[in-house]
Amino acid sequence: NTSINLCVHSIEQNVCVFSCRGRPSSVASVGSVVVQERLNELVRLFKGRTEMKKDRLVDPDDSEEESPTASPDGEEEKDELIELEIELLGQPLKLTLPKPPPMPDWLRSILAYRFPSSIDPFTDLIYVFWLFLVVAAWNWNVWLIPVRWAFPYQTEENLHLWLLADYSCDFIYILDILVFQPRLQFVRAGDIVCDKKDMREHYMTTERFKMDVISLFPMEIFYYFTGVNSLLRFPRLFKYMVFSEFNDRMEAVMKKAYIYRVIRTSSYLLYSLHINACLFYWGSDYEGLGSTKWVYNGKGNAYIRCYYFAVKTLITIGGLPDPTTVFEIFFQLINYFVGVFAFSIMIGQMRDVVGAATAGENYYRACMDSTSKYMTSYNIPRDVQNRIKTWYDYTWMSQGMLDEQELLIQLPIKMRQDIAVDVNYSIVSKVALFQGCDRQMVFDMLTRLKSVVFLPGDFVCKKGEIGREMYIIKQGEVQVVGGPDLATVFVTIRAGSVFGEISLLAGGGGNRRTANVKAHGFANLMILDKKDLAEILVHYPESQKLLRKKQLWLKWLKHFSLLKSCPLCPT
Repeated sequence: NTSINLCVHSIEQNVCVFSCRGRPSSVASVGSVVVQERLNELVRLFKGRTEMKKDRLVDPDDSEEESPTASPDGEEEKDELIELEIELLGQPLKLTLPKPPPMPDWLRSILAYRFPSSIDPFTDLIYVFWLFLVVAAWNWNVWLIPVRWAFPYQTEENLHLWLLADYSCDFIYILDILVFQPRLQFVRAGDIVCDKKDMREHYMTTERFKMDVISLFPMEIFYYFTGVNSLLRFPRLFKYMVFSEFNDRMEAVMKKAYIYRVIRTSSYLLYSLHINACLFYWGSDYEGLGSTKWVYNGKGNAYIRCYYFAVKTLITIGGLPDPTTVFEIFFQLINYFVGVFAFSIMIGQMRDVVGAATAGENYYRACMDSTSKYMTSYNIPRDVQNRIKTWYDYTWMSQGMLDEQELLIQLPIKMRQDIAVDVNYSIVSKVALFQGCDRQMVFDMLTRLKSVVFLPGDFVCKKGEIGREMYIIKQGEVQVVGGPDLATVFVTIRAGSVFGEISLLAGGGGNRRTANVKAHGFANLMILDKKDLAEILVHYPESQKLLRKKQLWLKWLKHFSLLKSCPLCPT
């Protein structure tokens, strides 16, 4: 717009120059008149274009609607069509096709996805999902091969559906062998190997590769002689290692792994009953359906009635008809022996799973019972016993454990530091005392912090005590109290605040507390001991100098008259 206005202004000046000159009587005067008219026309066109541009800036929608286009219909039709030139029988041929609709974002992201060259089997969730598909294919064979062998569910009418499901599972097996397993990372001499050739060669040297190849042995070629017999697919069961790996990955991914363990143990019991039901129908068919009172009589749903028999037999409920033939007696004896053995194993496994899931709570109950027994034997006052029991209950409910250090002590120092940084750094970084100190010094200090829970009314520190710790409020509030009955509240300190830092930095024999601080409600405090801080500062002399300066500044504030009304500062 600015350039257009400048052009219009210059043209207007030229027009004025032409108009101000005298009009000669020669032929040149006629030409000047023509030039002047042409310039006037150009000025008018430029002014119109300038006005149109201004209107478009003011209201772009209206200006676009009012602005004419050279050939809108033709351009729109041209944009909606795509011309393709192909050669058919040696002759060029032009095809005009409609333009496809725009591709949605989710489809574009799927098409843009590139399969990774290496897979971390421990952290990649996509690999866990793939293991789920492989385990589903393996379970198809494990559960339905016996059913198709024993029960008459596979017929000529539905044979194509069974074969479609079988070969779909085989296709998943093949993809797992060719695509996923050769891309799994592994550790060699402490290094994570991600090279394609090394990963493929490593997989081919493992026991799993041998089992995977055996599981795809094409026993189906005997279909030509025996017909479609599901027992010929028994090599598919040799891919059992994927089930163990899937169990490990699921327990690592789930927050409450014991739930999956209970489901898995229950599935073991259901599968043993499933196999027994298949064998019972096979035995009944061998003896003749309905030939005796013991065998299946052929009425109702065959699988449900045989499964009911398996439950009563393996769990030894009783109430079954007595076997009459030698085959029936032998079959029933094996059922009883296997049932007692299998059911006892299942009960033992379920007990272990439930015991592992409640191990922490059992430890909490044992500690609480031992403490109660101790307090009762020494005649501890009832109000003290109630407060101790309240501490146990609140600590367990808020933290899920009694002592965090017992959990973290098993981890390496670096991992303990990482956990401490994630949990407490956001609070400690706001403490003014440690601002400006070395960042690594603060990280080392976080591993020395101890979490302590104080009950409502508990004194964190009392006046006259030797101060050897500094307190950081993680959760809750504390109050600085005084007066003859310690009922006067001077200051309420909330989460993220710190107190007791002067005693932490004081040298010599320490510094006595000059105020009473008690918890207002349940308070979770992090305690830093003077000895732990001294061990850390040995390695960070610059941070030690900075803290010494802050110590002198705090001592100067201690004697400042404006702070005499606040008993918190000298602590």
